[in-house]
Amino acid sequence: MTLNKPTIFLLLICGSAFSQKVDKIIKEKDVTRIIKTLSADDMMGRPAKHPDQIDKATSFIEHEFKKIGLKPLNGLSGFRQEFKKEMISPAEVNVTLDDEKIASDHIVIVSEKAEIHFTKGLTIQSIPFDKEATNNSRYFFGKAFSFIRDTSSSLVLVAPEFESNFKELEGFMKDRFAQGGKSTKVFVLGKSTATTYSVKAKQHITTIKMNNVAGRLEGKSKPHEIVVFSGHYDHLGIRKPVNGDSIANGADDDASGTTAVIELAKYFKKQKNNNRTLIFVAFTAEEIGGYGSQYFSQQLNADNVVAMFNIEMIGKPSKWGKSSAFITGFERSDFGSILQKNLEGTPFQFHPDPYPEQQLFYRSDNATLARLGVPAHSISTDQIDTDKLYHSVDDEFESLDTDNLTKAIKAIALSARSIVEGTDTPKRIDKATVK
Repeated sequence: MTLNKPTIFLLLICGSAFSQKVDKIIKEKDVTRIIKTLSADDMMGRPAKHPDQIDKATSFIEHEFKKIGLKPLNGLSGFRQEFKKEMISPAEVNVTLDDEKIASDHIVIVSEKAEIHFTKGLTIQSIPFDKEATNNSRYFFGKAFSFIRDTSSSLVLVAPEFESNFKELEGFMKDRFAQGGKSTKVFVLGKSTATTYSVKAKQHITTIKMNNVAGRLEGKSKPHEIVVFSGHYDHLGIRKPVNGDSIANGADDDASGTTAVIELAKYFKKQKNNNRTLIFVAFTAEEIGGYGSQYFSQQLNADNVVAMFNIEMIGKPSKWGKSSAFITGFERSDFGSILQKNLEGTPFQFHPDPYPEQQLFYRSDNATLARLGVPAHSISTDQIDTDKLYHSVDDEFESLDTDNLTKAIKAIALSARSIVEGTDTPKRIDKATVK
């Protein structure tokens, strides 16, 4: 559609008026205060697995929501949306194959049982080394996770050439969370055959309390239609020291997104024009499996969710420079087109995800609701293909561009307005296409 000059002029005037309002409410000094607090060393890297270490961040976000004047979600008395997960940690393991005792660092057990004992009943499988494979790491993990997903219990013999990948698998499976699996997988490194076996093991199973932090603004004329603004507030916690620094602060990942959620809550509370109900949520446990967003999605009717603005790493300029961001899964709905239409008259541009090989659409909290048909997309500026600070102890406040962060938050506020007001409804995502 071609716009005539009066229409373009009107859009520019409207865009300018909205920009002036957003500039008065969303200010860089407030953005700086919030993200500096969330990414400070005393937040201890906000690890979801350690309630005592993430609680300070939880309390801070609670306080901000209360100060803004949000209401708790229906059925809750406060802003914490609590749920529990069972964490499984290895305790003791003894494995013999053909009467030969196997070293403990050559064993990985994937099971949700507290006690494991097998002398029969395991199917013997193997992951042999494939000299023809173009990527042996991908080959190994493809095979390993295929066995893990299988519902039968098995003994998996792993070729010695996969030693480094085996160590990675061990790291993935240590301190993991229960998924309701009934089978047991026993991976043994360095063996190609076995006739007899004995497996005895014990595991610690610990119940961990986790909290999303969520608040709402009730819709005025369409209260049953919901728009979600989200980011995850957990990160990696305390890691092995690098140059004396052991705290993975997670400033960009994703204190930046959480900061945006808080500022957007403040903005829309002051605007008082949300015909739809707005939910603002800081998810926990994104970094360890997306458990926070999974629980959140189970507490509402996804058919009532009109759109989800998931905000993930907006603390630095994108590949196109400032005043730009990208939207994951852009082609799956007209969500991005609506956002860009609302930015007419501003310099900000939303682009399709330039990193399709990274599978970013599936790597954040939007994926859970997208699988239910919600137009749920992540907004980001991160140059993920070259970001050397990602998941490191150097993802700190000092590495951020707070001007870029502020501009991105303002753009999201402006771009969301027709969805918030109820005049635009993005097309639903085809659930059948979301793996």
